[in-house]
Amino acid sequence: MESLEGPTWLEKLEEQLDVDVDWMDPEYIKNMPIKPHDQTSNQLLVNIELHRASNADLLQQTAKELKDEGWLAVYTRIAVLMCKKNIDDIHGRVLLQTLPSKAYDTQATVDHARLYDKEFAQAGIGRDRYCIKIPATGPALNAVKILSQEGIPTLGTAVFGLPQAIACSQAGCLYISPYYNENRAHSDLSLWPDVKDPAKEHPNSPRIIRIIETYRRLHKETGKEQPFVKLASFLSAKEAMAAAEMGCHSATLPHSVLDQLAKLKYNVSEQPGEGVAKPEHPYKNPGPTPTRLVELSKTDPLTMNWDGKLASTSIDYLANQGAELEKAIASDPIATNRLAEALKIFIGDDENGETSSKKKCEEAIAQV
Repeated sequence: MESLEGPTWLEKLEEQLDVDVDWMDPEYIKNMPIKPHDQTSNQLLVNIELHRASNADLLQQTAKELKDEGWLAVYTRIAVLMCKKNIDDIHGRVLLQTLPSKAYDTQATVDHARLYDKEFAQAGIGRDRYCIKIPATGPALNAVKILSQEGIPTLGTAVFGLPQAIACSQAGCLYISPYYNENRAHSDLSLWPDVKDPAKEHPNSPRIIRIIETYRRLHKETGKEQPFVKLASFLSAKEAMAAAEMGCHSATLPHSVLDQLAKLKYNVSEQPGEGVAKPEHPYKNPGPTPTRLVELSKTDPLTMNWDGKLASTSIDYLANQGAELEKAIASDPIATNRLAEALKIFIGDDENGETSSKKKCEEAIAQV
């Protein structure tokens, strides 16, 4: 009988990158087999917590305090307070996202991030313990540039290609979150490339590797800090292991994937490839791309007849409200469609996302 001794996949993954939890339920986080680094979220996850009976009193109290300031003030404060419940059960930062409905409005994005900053300060959470997620559009990354100058930490989210990643670097993001799988795949598994060896066979792996290699080069050539790559949108445990092999700094994982990882005993002989022990810093003296993956950066399975040209790091993607970035996104059907779909899903409807949360907050205000 095979021995059950040895680490789980989750424990092994934690040796190779920082494991984050993409979920906000305090009881789940408190009982995880490892202490996660960051706790990430989005409008879908905040909305789930907002509708929990355990947060009903908190919502009513917040609505009473802020009834004259509108739904967004209520939403922002309660989102911060729900994150505060988890701050002692993680090593690093809690993350909240600015309104996806304002992803093409620079000032509205700045204003919402500043409101988060104010609420985090009031909750006793410093800038070293939180980060604001902001969609990687031209106008929103111009907001990031302003926020970075003010010392507000940001993550560029919904990244689907190298131009967005370069723009995030130019804006001063602390992190970026490329999405490994498109958002629609979470509800329609026919869109999920469920391959045996994701690091080598997943059609998005080449794009992730190009982003990491570009950041390594920029750090070496300029000496400037580059965003850490926090890969997101996973559907399986093997995809999480692939993130480590590709060289991601961290992976933000839903509870379903975390549960898979915690139940699997690690056996190196069964792994198609393996990550290395995580370095203190991902861009200072980094190891090379694994030999078996090195050719991937020269391919792009997501683009028909790809010409092999990489996005230039000399282009100012933020100029003219991000005109060059918007042009680059428009020239890439994958980035165009997946960014639009991500924003649509996060904006949601009466049952999900930003729209549902707005309705819930407005109802709470009306009841005060």
